[in-house]
Amino acid sequence: MSIRFDGQVAIITGAGRGLGRTHALALAERGARVVVNDLGVDGGNSENALAVVAEIEAAGGAAIANGANVADFEQVTDMVKQTMDKWGRVDILINNAGILRDKTFAKMSIEDFKLVVDVHLMGTANCTKAVWDIMREQQYGRIVFTTSSTGLYGNFGQSNYGAAKMAMVGLMNTLHLEGAKSDIRVNCLAPGAGTAMTDGLLPKPVFDLLTPESVSPGAVYLVSRDAPSRKVLAAAGGSFAIFKGFETTGLSLLPDNLSAEGVAAAWSAIDDESEMRELQAGFEQPTKFAGQAAAALGIDLSAKG
Repeated sequence: MSIRFDGQVAIITGAGRGLGRTHALALAERGARVVVNDLGVDGGNSENALAVVAEIEAAGGAAIANGANVADFEQVTDMVKQTMDKWGRVDILINNAGILRDKTFAKMSIEDFKLVVDVHLMGTANCTKAVWDIMREQQYGRIVFTTSSTGLYGNFGQSNYGAAKMAMVGLMNTLHLEGAKSDIRVNCLAPGAGTAMTDGLLPKPVFDLLTPESVSPGAVYLVSRDAPSRKVLAAAGGSFAIFKGFETTGLSLLPDNLSAEGVAAAWSAIDDESEMRELQAGFEQPTKFAGQAAAALGIDLSAKG
């Protein structure tokens, strides 16, 4: 199976270098027309974005540069308007733009916490909101959020980054449900790559192994016609894995043990992973617990009235 994007239009944020650049080059190579977004000065196009556009055009592809700040919704809507004026559609959005402001939570200013959340989380929400109705009207769309192992598992000194990155998983879960009837598929990519943002944070042998080019095949698949939806694809160094959020079966403490002491006494059973499963929507959790409560109290939930 050959994956192609002929006739499709892709917007990639933070695409002037690193992962965004390799995503843009990979999509353009497969026929997509690409909007290369990278933060410019005073609203102008960045030199990095223009350089990537030149690379794409030199290889026979089509691309335009855009310098919008993803944290500014007005600039983002202008970027989408530019795209629609140029090519009349948006099929693919890869939310890749990001920054770091690393410090322990004790030493971090609330301004730096908010700045990182604004760029990563609100930047992703801004761009997605700006293309959402277009994709609904087209009855087609492929969207990728760039999450991180820091969000999924935590990382010392990155509370702001981790909070924003895990929030993207929650956003994905809901937009997967809301976009399904319009064939809008939403996934997360959790990349590990040696880029300007991670330079100095990884040992050099590891940094050199984790190339951006080794991640982009995952991004390309997640925006393809046959892409899955509501998946978190971890990717680094040419390896790929799926992160899944499982929930233990749990048990009801009704009718006689509903107390903090009851929780403590039952902790090993509550934490038992032997029959845990992946829930597909938020309502499944309270439904499961209601069933356990009803069983403990002898209530037949199937009875009418």
